[in-house]
Amino acid sequence: MFEVVSDVENYAKFLPFCRKSVVHSRTEKELLGELEVGFPPVVESYVSKVTLVKPYLVKADCTDGRLFHHLTTTWRFTKPPLRDAKRFPNSCSVHFYVSFEFKSLLHSQLANIFFDHLVTEMEAAFYKEAYKRYGTPTKLDTDTPT
Repeated sequence: MFEVVSDVENYAKFLPFCRKSVVHSRTEKELLGELEVGFPPVVESYVSKVTLVKPYLVKADCTDGRLFHHLTTTWRFTKPPLRDAKRFPNSCSVHFYVSFEFKSLLHSQLANIFFDHLVTEMEAAFYKEAYKRYGTPTKLDTDTPT
């Protein structure tokens, strides 16, 4: 899952509502990425610094300040408990956290209406992409996004 979540260059190919994804710079430990997201007539772009700790963490912090007062997303990946490791060799537990505050009242209201739906669709898109790349998942548990 780390490889899928850290593949920001290809987000526009598999994430709903992501219209464009560009990585401006990348090292082993971080990248600077720009996403264009939304659906007409509301389409916005923002830049994030993404911290990479392979294979455990992908954390993105919005850096441009145009759209958000703050936006942080954190993906943590942990190994299954030892008792499950043999039964579920291609698994990890996924812990997802997001915190954001839009600058615009309109964006805030839209987020309140569509947030749960958007998160559910995004989560499904990441899992579907992992399936395409790696085959049948062995799902243990996921945390409910907050």
